[in-house]
Amino acid sequence: MKTLPKYHPTTPHILIEGGVEFHLGKMKGDTINYDFSKMLIYLNAKGKLLFGKEFKIHEEDHQIIYQLCLYFIKDDVSCPKFNIDPTKGILLSGPVGCGKTTLMKLMRHLVPHRRPYDIIPTRNIVFGFNNLGYSIIEQYGNSNFYCFDDLGVEPEGKHFGKDCNVMGEILLSRHELFLKNPVPERSRGVTHITTNLNAEEIENRYGNRVRSRLREMVNVIGFDKTTKDKRK
Repeated sequence: MKTLPKYHPTTPHILIEGGVEFHLGKMKGDTINYDFSKMLIYLNAKGKLLFGKEFKIHEEDHQIIYQLCLYFIKDDVSCPKFNIDPTKGILLSGPVGCGKTTLMKLMRHLVPHRRPYDIIPTRNIVFGFNNLGYSIIEQYGNSNFYCFDDLGVEPEGKHFGKDCNVMGEILLSRHELFLKNPVPERSRGVTHITTNLNAEEIENRYGNRVRSRLREMVNVIGFDKTTKDKRK
């Protein structure tokens, strides 16, 4: 992970990048009143640092980014308006090239005072399973914070001739831990996901059990299926 911004523990809404201060809102007592327009300014600047000068936040993505911001700052007032539960993870869906992975790489810098998550391509996890076996399922089925990137593009796992739906097994393991431990940001971990699949395709690929349990683990935020490929 590239370096998170600097901040003072008493003012986590003031982020410092290259000596420049970005004020994302104002303190009112013990509460931070975030300003979405100021968060956009920071995210655009941080995006250029992470991904290059050509990076820009598209106006048509503001609604998606707004919902992600509400989730990551844990706005208990506004989150329910979008059916977002801040104790769950995020499943960010949308067509190829719409910017899902980029946004998940970017958003973790918005709240550096909260526990960060690692972004792991699902293909890499399955390749690891093929080489190392079921220890990989234990490794990623734990209480660490992960974003599983590109769910659905990974091949079927195979270790010593035995087939395994690796990501399906990992998600089931994480769901068990999620229910067992009620403290959301300590013992049970948080699961984020990016995927090109819709709900029906997830069920076809991973089964009804996984689809059902994902509903309990994640908030679904989706790009419109007509969103253009930003890589072109």
